[in-house]
Amino acid sequence: MAVRIRLARVGATKRPSYRVVAIDGRKPRDGRALEILGFYDPLTDPATVTLEGERIREWISKGAQPSETVVKLLRQSGLDARGTAAEPAEASKPKPKTRRTAAKSAAKAST
Repeated sequence: MAVRIRLARVGATKRPSYRVVAIDGRKPRDGRALEILGFYDPLTDPATVTLEGERIREWISKGAQPSETVVKLLRQSGLDARGTAAEPAEASKPKPKTRRTAAKSAAKAST
Protein backbone atom coordinates (compact mmCIF):
# COMPACT_ATOMS: atom_id res chain seq x y z
CA MET A 1 0.00 0.00 0.00
CA ALA A 2 1.53 3.32 -1.11
CA VAL A 3 0.69 5.86 1.57
CA ARG A 4 0.65 9.53 0.60
CA ILE A 5 0.49 12.58 2.82
CA ARG A 6 -1.76 15.00 0.97
CA LEU A 7 -4.60 17.48 1.30
CA ALA A 8 -8.28 16.57 1.60
CA ARG A 9 -10.73 19.38 0.99
CA VAL A 10 -13.25 20.29 3.65
CA GLY A 11 -15.36 23.43 4.02
CA ALA A 12 -18.23 25.02 2.16
CA THR A 13 -18.60 25.93 -1.49
CA LYS A 14 -16.13 28.68 -2.43
CA ARG A 15 -14.76 28.63 1.15
CA PRO A 16 -12.08 25.92 0.97
CA SER A 17 -10.09 24.63 3.87
CA TYR A 18 -8.01 21.49 3.88
CA ARG A 19 -6.94 18.67 6.16
CA VAL A 20 -3.45 17.23 5.84
CA VAL A 21 -4.05 13.47 5.85
CA ALA A 22 -2.21 10.19 5.49
CA ILE A 23 -4.15 8.18 2.92
CA ASP A 24 -3.68 5.31 0.48
CA GLY A 25 -2.51 6.85 -2.80
CA ARG A 26 -5.22 5.03 -4.78
CA LYS A 27 -8.10 6.53 -2.78
CA PRO A 28 -10.02 9.60 -4.02
CA ARG A 29 -9.10 13.07 -2.76
CA ASP A 30 -11.77 13.14 -0.07
CA GLY A 31 -11.71 9.41 0.67
CA ARG A 32 -11.37 7.85 4.09
CA ALA A 33 -8.02 8.83 5.59
CA LEU A 34 -5.77 6.64 7.70
CA GLU A 35 -4.98 9.61 9.98
CA ILE A 36 -5.54 13.36 10.09
CA LEU A 37 -2.17 15.08 10.48
CA GLY A 38 -3.03 18.76 10.34
CA PHE A 39 -5.09 21.59 8.94
CA TYR A 40 -4.59 24.30 6.29
CA ASP A 41 -6.82 27.34 5.75
CA PRO A 42 -5.67 29.41 2.74
CA LEU A 43 -8.35 32.11 3.15
CA THR A 44 -6.95 33.71 6.30
CA ASP A 45 -4.24 36.34 5.98
CA PRO A 46 -1.65 34.91 6.49
CA ALA A 47 -2.75 31.36 5.75
CA THR A 48 -3.28 29.17 8.82
CA VAL A 49 -1.16 26.02 8.89
CA THR A 50 -1.37 23.60 11.83
CA LEU A 51 0.65 20.39 11.52
CA GLU A 52 1.47 17.54 13.89
CA GLY A 53 5.19 17.29 13.20
CA GLU A 54 5.81 14.18 15.28
CA ARG A 55 3.08 12.17 13.53
CA ILE A 56 4.23 13.38 10.11
CA ARG A 57 7.79 12.27 10.96
CA GLU A 58 6.50 8.82 11.88
CA TRP A 59 4.54 8.42 8.63
CA ILE A 60 7.50 9.58 6.54
CA SER A 61 9.81 7.18 8.38
CA LYS A 62 7.39 4.38 7.48
CA GLY A 63 7.67 5.32 3.79
CA ALA A 64 4.78 7.75 3.23
CA GLN A 65 5.41 10.23 0.42
CA PRO A 66 4.24 13.84 0.92
CA SER A 67 2.66 15.64 -2.04
CA GLU A 68 4.32 18.77 -3.46
CA THR A 69 1.81 21.02 -1.69
CA VAL A 70 2.39 19.30 1.64
CA VAL A 71 6.16 19.69 1.20
CA LYS A 72 5.62 23.44 0.74
CA LEU A 73 3.46 23.56 3.86
CA LEU A 74 6.08 21.62 5.82
CA ARG A 75 8.78 24.09 4.80
CA GLN A 76 6.48 27.01 5.65
CA SER A 77 5.89 25.63 9.13
CA GLY A 78 9.59 25.00 9.79
CA LEU A 79 9.85 21.30 8.92
CA ASP A 80 11.48 19.78 5.87
CA ALA A 81 10.18 17.02 3.57
CA ARG A 82 11.69 14.36 5.84
CA GLY A 83 9.71 15.73 8.78
CA THR A 84 12.73 17.05 10.69
CA ALA A 85 13.37 20.63 11.71
CA ALA A 86 14.58 22.62 8.73
CA GLU A 87 17.09 25.41 8.59
CA PRO A 88 15.66 28.86 7.91
CA ALA A 89 14.70 29.03 4.27
CA GLU A 90 16.60 31.44 2.09
CA ALA A 91 14.64 33.91 0.03
CA SER A 92 13.52 31.81 -2.90
CA LYS A 93 14.02 33.11 -6.38
CA PRO A 94 10.84 34.28 -8.10
CA LYS A 95 9.64 32.08 -10.91
CA PRO A 96 10.70 33.32 -14.33
CA LYS A 97 7.89 34.66 -16.45
CA THR A 98 7.03 32.48 -19.39
CA ARG A 99 7.31 33.84 -22.88
CA ARG A 100 4.64 33.39 -25.47
CA THR A 101 5.63 31.12 -28.26
CA ALA A 102 5.50 32.34 -31.84
CA ALA A 103 2.41 30.21 -32.58
CA LYS A 104 0.46 31.67 -29.66
CA SER A 105 1.52 35.23 -30.50
CA ALA A 106 0.50 34.79 -34.14
CA ALA A 107 -2.86 33.29 -33.16
CA LYS A 108 -3.50 36.14 -30.72
CA ALA A 109 -2.59 38.78 -33.33
CA SER A 110 -4.91 37.28 -35.97
CA THR A 111 -7.99 37.49 -33.72
